[in-house]
Amino acid sequence: MILDRFRIDGQVAIVTGAGRGLGAAIAVAFAEAGADVVIAARTKSQLDEVAERVAAAGRQAHVVPADLSDIDATAALAATAVERFGRLDIVVNNVGGALPCPLLDTTPEALTDAFTFNVTNAHALVRAAVPRMLETAGGGSIVNITSTMGRLPGRAFAAYGTAKAALAHYTKLAALDLNPRIRVNAIAPGAILTSALEIVAGNDAMRTELESKTPLHRIGEPDDIAAAALYLVSPAGKYLTGKILEPDGGLIIPNLDLPIPDL
Repeated sequence: MILDRFRIDGQVAIVTGAGRGLGAAIAVAFAEAGADVVIAARTKSQLDEVAERVAAAGRQAHVVPADLSDIDATAALAATAVERFGRLDIVVNNVGGALPCPLLDTTPEALTDAFTFNVTNAHALVRAAVPRMLETAGGGSIVNITSTMGRLPGRAFAAYGTAKAALAHYTKLAALDLNPRIRVNAIAPGAILTSALEIVAGNDAMRTELESKTPLHRIGEPDDIAAAALYLVSPAGKYLTGKILEPDGGLIIPNLDLPIPDL
């Protein structure tokens, strides 16, 4: 049965930034497909809620409250997964981000911080996880969450967009280095209805602009991204590596212009 290829029964996954939004949806989807999960984020109460949803799906979640801007804390998740569940098969580098800021107000330090949080952090976990994957599972799958803003230009996204573009190319480079036993892919979401988009989605005019400029005429849902992640890590996606999936409603141009004045 083709649906059996989307099962990941008995596997163990790490999902960073899993307290809400995309990370939470991905963690729950993996549990529904048969995996146990290590979920990490800053807020324990949010993680506990996700863990309850994982338990309702019949799997186990190990909660790790941590400041994932700390590279060492992120890298330590690989050892935690093996200590708790005895193996590691999947890593999802979901934590990341950077606030919009006009180009000339973006300091070199802000650019460095965005790169560290989005790229260096992901690399630290990859570097720690790959030996554990090989030792305990014989291979594995890594998914990095990038962004539409990593491939489409938009005002005020110099730091965020540059970092996400770097993460996308890092994905391709890592895939070549880790072939054939570790697959590395990425997802570049468009506008997804999470807490990060609440300010925009709560404004009727801005939401209308988002929807009208998106070819599918809707904002995405976290489960749209969770489904893509499950495809990539499951046997259904076993012939993909070094690829960037773009669940973004069909965007070829940005769907929201921030009000940054011309020079």
